[in-house]
Amino acid sequence: MLAAPRLSRDTRRADAIRRGAGGLASVSVRSRIARTLKRILLTAAMVLLMSVPARSQDTTPDLADKSIEDLMNIEVTSVSKTQQKISRTASAIFVITAEDISRSNALNIPDLLRMVPGIDVAQINANTWAITARGRNGRFSNQLLVMLDGRSVYSNTINGVFWDVLDLPLEDVERIEVIRGPGSSVWAANAVSGVINIITKKASDTSGALVAAGGGNVDQGFGTLQYGGKLGQETTFRAFAKYFNQDHFPSFTGQDGGDGWNLARIGFRTDSVFSSSDTVMFAGDYYHGREGSPTFSIPSAVMPRIPGAEDYVDLAGGYFQSVWDHTLSTTSGTNLQLSYDGYKRKDALGETRGTFDVSFQHHFAWGERQNLNWGVEYRFSSSRTAGNLAISLNPPNVNSQLFSSFIQDEIVLVPDRLFLTVGTKIERSYYNGWNAQPSVRVAWTPTARQTLWAAISKAERVPAEVDHSFDSNLGGFTGPDGPVAVVLFGNPNFANEKTIAYEAGYRMSFAEKLSLDLAAFYNAQSHQQTVEPGAPFFAATPAPPHEVLPLIYGNLMHGESHGLELFANWKAAPRCTVSPGFAFEEIHMHLAPTSGDTTSVAASQGSTPVNSAQLRSHVALPHALSWDASLYFVDRLTDPIIPSYTRFDTGLTWQWNKKSSLSLVGQNLLKDHHEEFVDFTGSTTTTEIKRSAYVKFTWQF
Repeated sequence: MLAAPRLSRDTRRADAIRRGAGGLASVSVRSRIARTLKRILLTAAMVLLMSVPARSQDTTPDLADKSIEDLMNIEVTSVSKTQQKISRTASAIFVITAEDISRSNALNIPDLLRMVPGIDVAQINANTWAITARGRNGRFSNQLLVMLDGRSVYSNTINGVFWDVLDLPLEDVERIEVIRGPGSSVWAANAVSGVINIITKKASDTSGALVAAGGGNVDQGFGTLQYGGKLGQETTFRAFAKYFNQDHFPSFTGQDGGDGWNLARIGFRTDSVFSSSDTVMFAGDYYHGREGSPTFSIPSAVMPRIPGAEDYVDLAGGYFQSVWDHTLSTTSGTNLQLSYDGYKRKDALGETRGTFDVSFQHHFAWGERQNLNWGVEYRFSSSRTAGNLAISLNPPNVNSQLFSSFIQDEIVLVPDRLFLTVGTKIERSYYNGWNAQPSVRVAWTPTARQTLWAAISKAERVPAEVDHSFDSNLGGFTGPDGPVAVVLFGNPNFANEKTIAYEAGYRMSFAEKLSLDLAAFYNAQSHQQTVEPGAPFFAATPAPPHEVLPLIYGNLMHGESHGLELFANWKAAPRCTVSPGFAFEEIHMHLAPTSGDTTSVAASQGSTPVNSAQLRSHVALPHALSWDASLYFVDRLTDPIIPSYTRFDTGLTWQWNKKSSLSLVGQNLLKDHHEEFVDFTGSTTTTEIKRSAYVKFTWQF
């Protein structure tokens, strides 16, 4: 949870922390595009050389046996809440399939997301990530909506995602649909920069037993036990238990970084077919664990040292979800979803939260050329926080409600060629009342293998509880008249952050061997968050009496961002697939004349790489072996300053039968250790990601 900025161990990191607290101006560093492109070409050549195909004796069907055209026609649901083929989707979407997951050698959701161009994944320490879409990254990236089977896992307290507890058996994931760009017109506010929807497999697709286990130098021990079967004639089920224990990363001095962690989880899912028209899904889980939470503290006017979070944070939580799908006719249906999500984190803020959500959706064909989709949603969330002298919320306890509705109409202007989608989300948030977030999207398919699309959307980020009620003692010093404290306060008048997004894209498949997907965007942003100096005042408590220099959240920044994202799938040989990707983005922000902020522009522009690239390859080898390699290049960050780095992961898998395998995997192999991101809020300490290897055994029967 948020805490006071920490003291760093070198001048560069201390500089970044002081800027995060409203101090020094940031260092501006010119991007070296020529050097970046050179590195991209060199890394591309390396993986292509490694991907020379070998003749395979394994005839097991998999994704490599599918045509590129089949991959382009995968159906997705996250763009419009109804099924659409990717080739007809007027949005920048990337689908991580079950085959991609099995070949990724990843053990968690954040590492899976590294393969998506336009998604910036940066690991802060062993248990903490900063993840965003299209810029402005941070530990609590507040403009990216993340869901599990359509259930939001976005926290109202910090307007972000706790990636450390977004964990499930990856063998149960059917696909992950990643939208870069706004999705607010159908989902909710805060889906400004993107939407990630993790969709799990039906219980009927995971029947039988699963045993997965492994270990290595970082992931010291992990395992999953799962069993699925039938309950009567109508219901299938699965139940699982999952555990992992991860070692710490090194600090910048080479010592124990104190960020090791472990987590245990149990869960279930049932799917019932009560009639040809009705299906019901129930799912839930419970987790418990502990993670290292290394933080620094800095001197305060009211305490000799500000206490940070505990050295270890206890984690507990779980959810229950039910979804009823009812088919009214071949062209009409309804969906009713109920869920409850609760968690408790014993960190500096000490929060306990429970959230109940109910939503209803109805889609139907209106005439021969229109498909109408509408829905309503109600959410109630209750939060209780403890806090301390370093960090607290005022009031500490909040009960919030959200009401929303959406309507979307897909219109066929020219059969099989031209499609127009218009819609809007109307929402009443707890702090700022009603707002509307419309979008207009058009897709043109001049041929069966080409799609051109464009979209204009309005999206808003509504305030989190920290924006309105934050109280954080950042530190202090002794002035001429006595002690002085620097305190960051929330703003009860904090407004919605607004974005108008313009997007366009092109998709094409060539001769069943190559597919290409290009997206470009321009975002105009206003009312963005700043940190403004307030008028000093005197405070008698807590002792000793002291002067307070307040910093207050404001909405006095505006600007624009633009960029492009490109990825391809190339079937280089019958049993060899190569998938390159590239993303470019520049951000230009400006302050209003009345602003006194000295940090937000630099942080907004410099927390995301200008260039990033990835290259993945899969080769089927003789004797049921396969070789997967992934290369990721991430450009330098300028605020906080982080050098560019290249990550190489590779794995060799022996699949001795259709459902069982043994894998040997290496990660971060190019360098013994490197840093990826500094959390300038000081809520956790950055450690260095280190080279690792593990062995994994999977047996299904």
